[in-house]
Amino acid sequence: MSTIFGILMLLIAVVAANVLHLLWPRLPLAIYQILAGIVLALIPVQSHTFELDPKTFLLLIIAPLLFNDGQGTSPRELSRNLKQMLSMAVTLVVFSVLVVGTGLHLAMAETFSLPLAFMLGAIIAPTDAVAVKSLSATVAMPRNVNRTLEHEALFNDASGLVLFGLATSTLSSGHFSLGQGIFTFLYVFLGGIIFGALIGFLAIQLRTTLMRTHVDIGRIVIPINLMTPIVTYWFAEELHLSGILAVVAAGIVHALLYTRLRLTSAKVQIASTTIWSMVADILNGLVFVFLGVTLPSVLGNTSLARLAKIFVVAIALYLVMGALRYFWSQLKFVDLHSKKKQRQKDSFLLSLGGIHGTITLAMAFSIPHTINGQPLAARNTIILIAALVIIISITVGALAFPRILPAKKKSYRQSEFHYQLNKTVHYAIDQLANEPGGAAEKAVVLNVLSSQSTLTFKTNQARFQRIYDRAHEVELAAITKLSEEGKVTDKIARLYVGLISRELASHGDGLINFCRGIYYRIKWHRVRHRVSHITPAQTAYFKREVAPIQQQVARVFDLIYPQVIAYLNDIQTPANTHEVTMVRRSYFNRQRFFRQHEHLDGEQIDILFVAAFQFEHSYIQQAAAKGTISVELANALNEHISTDQLVYIQSTN
Repeated sequence: MSTIFGILMLLIAVVAANVLHLLWPRLPLAIYQILAGIVLALIPVQSHTFELDPKTFLLLIIAPLLFNDGQGTSPRELSRNLKQMLSMAVTLVVFSVLVVGTGLHLAMAETFSLPLAFMLGAIIAPTDAVAVKSLSATVAMPRNVNRTLEHEALFNDASGLVLFGLATSTLSSGHFSLGQGIFTFLYVFLGGIIFGALIGFLAIQLRTTLMRTHVDIGRIVIPINLMTPIVTYWFAEELHLSGILAVVAAGIVHALLYTRLRLTSAKVQIASTTIWSMVADILNGLVFVFLGVTLPSVLGNTSLARLAKIFVVAIALYLVMGALRYFWSQLKFVDLHSKKKQRQKDSFLLSLGGIHGTITLAMAFSIPHTINGQPLAARNTIILIAALVIIISITVGALAFPRILPAKKKSYRQSEFHYQLNKTVHYAIDQLANEPGGAAEKAVVLNVLSSQSTLTFKTNQARFQRIYDRAHEVELAAITKLSEEGKVTDKIARLYVGLISRELASHGDGLINFCRGIYYRIKWHRVRHRVSHITPAQTAYFKREVAPIQQQVARVFDLIYPQVIAYLNDIQTPANTHEVTMVRRSYFNRQRFFRQHEHLDGEQIDILFVAAFQFEHSYIQQAAAKGTISVELANALNEHISTDQLVYIQSTN
């Protein structure tokens, strides 16, 4: 139970950080999540403990995240930049470990033996894909730099892990074989890539075969996709290969063969993309919350004087790593293809992009407590240095990126999206009025279409009430004229006026209206209970006396309804479009009430829905062609409407 409670607390911390970032987005989301983790660790609750088990952490959190990043990587871009990726993810990592390890051993030989120094170098060498993506999400990072950082972060984790393993074995055995080290590196590195690619290919073949032979298998295919990184990582580690590289390779193979699956089942693809997006967001949050949770325990047992010394070491290591990255680009060991004027800035951005994260922390906590039966005294020092390097790199990136780079901007604002969505929906509603079909079927379709814009636009309540009252005045004038012309009896006219009066009363204050609604619901259930026990004689009386009156009232509404709609069409302007639509919706509901005993043509409703969605897409295409909206906004609107269309199709199955 304590484990479940701990997981729940971690998820609450992730959600709380997301809410804070939504309300006050001045700081990167990663900072809020780290702070949430620190607060969580400081809560004096003894029923939960948060311990970072490196193997479990890598298996259940890092592996799925890197697999998802691999799925989102363009294989074509990766192949074009293979040389740069290998330079950053392999050569630079090895060189950095040699420089940092040698320098640290020479400067602090009494604390760090050569294997320990190389171990620390391997721990802080890899960058974190999650951290880089989080801190650069709101800024316009140059494409060449961003691409290099993403490809580097996908693969340099494995390089660091392999070098960390070599340093650990050297520390325990007391000797190091260069030939054996190179063989181990190539076996773990290349073996992980080949194994992961094979598993990814087999998983794709399985999914393709299932989708070819069965129609609706989302409940099978999607779990297979979610389990692929976990299974791939576990088997790769059991074979002593790089599990990290295996899941990245499996993800890239999924991206490479994705064209085979793109149109095999649109519903499965949309569901899979949505689920992976949610899983990635949650796991990303857990990564930084875990980081925050571990910091108090790391810092708690260290004196201020020792902490100050370790902090200086951490800053020095961060600066050395940043300088190596900067000169690596300046000396063109990695070619960013920068313009001459941008070369220095791009190199500086590449240096700042060396942000460390949970892979570094996971390796630090993987340091053995004892070596050959003797306690490893430097373990806590290395963990603390690694944690401080992570904090420094994230803090510097969070402060520097927004000041160096312009904010990432869309070609449209959220308010513009909502405004154009409302115009699109209302255009479809207007066009649908001229389509062939029964009034009841149209009422159903128009009522659902109106809901497309309900949550994206704030109703002006005073304007809505004013239009609603005037629409009732049109009804009263129409019923009076019908009564004067003898087309409606006084009895039916009074009943209809009473109906209008009750509706007017129901549109008062929100709380009063809510209470009134509950009262009438309870009353309606009591009436239904009594009706269910009526005698055959009472049933015959109802059919003979009451039903004809209802039919007459419904016919009166059919005569008045077109006049109300004509009035609403006349007064509709861009400023009151949403409120007019809401009034129309209330009349659609009344029409459905009068025709509730009539049989609705389901096929006709489907045809009207297809026509409505076509009208919406047509409006967007016309607006984009005229230049009224940007291409990016048109794509966003089309995606939104296509999703609504898919939801409707799924609801009818």
